[in-house]
Amino acid sequence: MEGSLVSGGIVSIGECMLELSGRGGEDWRMGFAGDTLNTLWALRALAGPERPVNYISAFGDDPFSREQIAFFSANGIGIGNSLVIPGARPGLYAITLTGAERSFTYWRSDSAARQLTSDPTQLAKSLERQSLVYFSGITLAILDDEPRSVLIGAIRTAREAGSLIAFDANYRPRLWKSPEAARLAIDAALRVADIALPTFPDEQALYGDQSPEAAADRIAAAGVREVVVKNGEAAALVRYEASAESVPAVHVPEPVDTTGAGDSFNGSYLAARLAGLPPIEAAKKAHAVAAAVVQVRGALAPFETLRAAFV
Repeated sequence: MEGSLVSGGIVSIGECMLELSGRGGEDWRMGFAGDTLNTLWALRALAGPERPVNYISAFGDDPFSREQIAFFSANGIGIGNSLVIPGARPGLYAITLTGAERSFTYWRSDSAARQLTSDPTQLAKSLERQSLVYFSGITLAILDDEPRSVLIGAIRTAREAGSLIAFDANYRPRLWKSPEAARLAIDAALRVADIALPTFPDEQALYGDQSPEAAADRIAAAGVREVVVKNGEAAALVRYEASAESVPAVHVPEPVDTTGAGDSFNGSYLAARLAGLPPIEAAKKAHAVAAAVVQVRGALAPFETLRAAFV
């Protein structure tokens, strides 16, 4: 892809949390998840073993943080120059499921990931010579104003050095002080992004866009050259080089768990683009993967499931 480092690696920046999911009664299962990890998981499965893949965050030194890092390593994901902070610990959330739809309860106010920019030199090293740098609005929302500016600056530097920058606004109102604060931060992120992967209901809620086309036009006006507006089971709108085309989703009559659909779409789309597929073909593959993901439980579908759907 133009502007990317073809032989470089992939990094995703954000917060990986402990995930507790109910199994009935008093039994709970612990896993690991987070929007930017979910996207990186799909990228790791689909982008090919030759590319280094790293999750950039900050971690504690407690047993749960060590388990996170070991889980990443076992699945071919490193942590780059991410900080390991003595005394810090990961955030936690618990899931309750109604049909295929989840609701969440969070404990994340002192998450180690909130310190991911506390050593700007190490952050910059993590972003050096990467083909792709991915982050989201949730990455921005967990940071205060000054650390957020440090992150945007580091991403801008990576872009100037040739990295491709991808961003999903992934607006979650309860993570922000106000809609105005969210818009200010997301607008700054769009100014350093090459690819935007928003979800239309989020954009409508935050910006008042009346259609996916209006959302794509607004984002393109910020300087983003490639925009894919996801819209649940409706078609995704792909805007690239001043043209726009709708790509129908793959209908799943009885989804099991919709949590990872958008994140897996993002990872699959980016993997396809890194492989040289044009945007429309990349969106078709991303829809196929998302349809497979909603038919299994959990945000992290097995690599085999992702690869079979991507073919």
